[in-house]
Amino acid sequence: MASLFDNYHAHYKALLRLGFPIMVGQLGMIILGAADTFMVGHHSTEELAAASFVNNLFTLCIIFCTGFSYGLTPVVGELYGNRRYPEAGQALRCSLLANSLVALLLTAVMTVVYFNVERMGQPAELMRFIKPYFLVLLVSLLFVMLFNAFKQFTDGITDTRTGMWLLLGGNALNIVGNYVLIYGKLGFPELGLFGAGVSTLASRIVMVLAYLFIVMRERRFARYRAGFFRLRWSRAQFKRLNALGWPVGMQMGMETASFNFSTIMVGWLGVVALASHQIMLTVSQFAFMLYYGMGAAIAVRVSNFKGQRDYGNVRRSVYAGYHLIVAMTVVIMSLLFLCRYHVGGWFTDNPEVSALVATLFIPFLIYQFGDGLQITFANALRGIADVRPMMWMAFIAYFLVSLPAGYFFGFVLDWGTAGIWMAFPFGLTSAGLMFWIRFRKKMQTYVN
Repeated sequence: MASLFDNYHAHYKALLRLGFPIMVGQLGMIILGAADTFMVGHHSTEELAAASFVNNLFTLCIIFCTGFSYGLTPVVGELYGNRRYPEAGQALRCSLLANSLVALLLTAVMTVVYFNVERMGQPAELMRFIKPYFLVLLVSLLFVMLFNAFKQFTDGITDTRTGMWLLLGGNALNIVGNYVLIYGKLGFPELGLFGAGVSTLASRIVMVLAYLFIVMRERRFARYRAGFFRLRWSRAQFKRLNALGWPVGMQMGMETASFNFSTIMVGWLGVVALASHQIMLTVSQFAFMLYYGMGAAIAVRVSNFKGQRDYGNVRRSVYAGYHLIVAMTVVIMSLLFLCRYHVGGWFTDNPEVSALVATLFIPFLIYQFGDGLQITFANALRGIADVRPMMWMAFIAYFLVSLPAGYFFGFVLDWGTAGIWMAFPFGLTSAGLMFWIRFRKKMQTYVN
């Protein structure tokens, strides 16, 4: 144990220094999601169920957007590691364009989904809540993508605190807006779920404007602004951002799709099942976002060391990150297991929903180690810019393993919502094992 600590302790410290601000920012997003669910759930169970359906459709888009923007991290990380600061600024400009184009494409796709939402088998009484909430979230997609581009840039140059403070500030603004607009406070009308959507849109706009002001005005970004404004557009850099961003977006999108398509299946079981599913997704996102905060730090460290061609420290950074994620998993699982009978009541007054939530904790706790494994090695592969194979591995794990297993357990074996959740350990663990094997093979290639 002492030898292990001696080999990795410098990496533990560096990863915690980088990852802690990211995790705090991610925790702010989770608190926001929980606050949304809490406030909407206490307004009405029907609106909670509608929020579950719409949020999970848009989570697929937003996770894909986040994954696409992650293509900037290895590019900026390598440039930063080699002290090529103006080119890092040039990469930010290319990323803003690429992210904007992807946002417009996703907006068009989700517009088609909007006009077909009644065909998805959801309870008819929810449509009056689903459709207006859907539209306001649709408008906010562009601002999500622009924020992601700025955040991946600052994370890639090891400035993870700026993104943290902007996320926390934006989320605090969103929570206040939720309270005012959902319940009709301070002279505003009571808008319910639609008010939550308006508050989300406003906070996303403010966060982008704040990031733009900071990057364009503060002195510490001056050496990057030189490249942002003065260097010519780089077609090669734009192509590389797309070559890295699309596979990562597809990999993360397919993982999220396994949860979101499961939401459609849960919707077939009724309003209580859908509301319970939304609460558990909020809880699961708490763990996922914390793990992914550390995973993002792994990707930054790996990309910096890869830029220096220091492959020994690439490997040590990854395994140090995995040790930290396993430790986080044990702590989070222990706390949530103790709270399993109380969580449902935090979000809703409906006793049926609370009882069903308690039964979903078993499959949730089982898949945590698999989730940590796939997050670690997905980010390791992202850091070394080996992302294309992840698309096919994700397709196997989430579409050929997880979704069929969910239907089998939920409907063929008639285990209901708990059966659908039992599929997630199979999908996440199989993805993690495939990513780990791929990383080991790439390290052997670099060493040899």
